[in-house]
Amino acid sequence: MGRESKILSLIAAGVLLVAVGLAFRPLLSRVKYHYLASQTPAIGPVAAGAMAADFKLKDLSGSTISLSSLRGKVVFLNVWATWCEPCRQEMPSIEALYEEFSRDRNFVVLAVSQDSTNRDAVEAYIRKNGYKFTVLLDPANMVADAYKVNGIPETFIIARNGRIVAHHSGPYDWSKPDMRDALVELIKSKEG
Repeated sequence: MGRESKILSLIAAGVLLVAVGLAFRPLLSRVKYHYLASQTPAIGPVAAGAMAADFKLKDLSGSTISLSSLRGKVVFLNVWATWCEPCRQEMPSIEALYEEFSRDRNFVVLAVSQDSTNRDAVEAYIRKNGYKFTVLLDPANMVADAYKVNGIPETFIIARNGRIVAHHSGPYDWSKPDMRDALVELIKSKEG
């Protein structure tokens, strides 16, 4: 075999190895991902059924509110920020939900702002849009950390006993009749 034939054979073998490598790459990455996933503990948001972590935050008027002080009530806990477009999109439906249940002492809406800016920016946004539900300030993201929030908006519905009964990531139309009906049942329930 001549020198040119050997070089062509080596090039062909190299091309073949690259082609085989490219063909098996997706399979190898899945195997690697599966292995890593099986070796890594799950780090996800707090699941429904878990006890809701207590927290103490100031509202826009400067009063401190703790989750534990609301035990016995159904709490709609929404984590959001003024700069978050999906959060702003769902806010009117949260206001509609609040308005519908505002006379019920057993239901509370808490919108926890993750804005790191000053209180004035959050207050201006809330006032401009006419929202009346309770807004809490959490520039240090303590609630997001405690609830393992992985994106905003993120909402937790907490039963009377302090257990998270529902968890939703992303924007949602909270004024839908099925949501209203589920909340009415939860509020009526003396156990949860």
